[in-house]
Amino acid sequence: MSTRIVFATGNAGKMREIREILEDLGVPVISMKEAGISTDIVEDGKTFAENALIKARAVHELCGDIVLADDSGLEVDAMDKAPGIYSARWMGEETPYEVKNQSIIDNLKGLSGAERSARFVCAVAAVFPDGQEAQTLGVIEGQIAHQAAGAGGFGYDPIFYLPERGMTTAEITEEEKNAISHRGQALTAMKPILKEWLEKRV
Repeated sequence: MSTRIVFATGNAGKMREIREILEDLGVPVISMKEAGISTDIVEDGKTFAENALIKARAVHELCGDIVLADDSGLEVDAMDKAPGIYSARWMGEETPYEVKNQSIIDNLKGLSGAERSARFVCAVAAVFPDGQEAQTLGVIEGQIAHQAAGAGGFGYDPIFYLPERGMTTAEITEEEKNAISHRGQALTAMKPILKEWLEKRV
């Protein structure tokens, strides 16, 4: 069986980022949907890292490939680090992000500068065909913007403001985002682990 990487997500925006970051590994990177895998995964971990590993293990049980999974989210300090691990499910999974984003902005009304501090966190877990496991973590610090801006990215990107760049993560280019983002950091840290495993099997 040819080597491939199955990523435990159905999010098209996320898959686009993942493929760009991992393309130089020289192996196909496909979503679980593209692999024909459908499963309901109960993400009952208490941390991003725990949830990423739960997802990777669940999908690994259904295929013999290298499986990657991530769990990521937005932590807003003024909201006691909410939505945190519940970022995708916060206010309901079917709720548009325009509504979620505006709710966060409304929650921070009257706050400015460092009072609006927030971060994106991403944990990536890998489970290999031989049962080996690995995990990496990426974090990017920023602030919640006073209003949504930008048409790039997805999710909470339009309200995640980078003071040093003067724009949100929805306003920077895809290349810039992949270089500095929480997911970019975590996947970049995972790449040498994946390369080492692949090279052993050449």
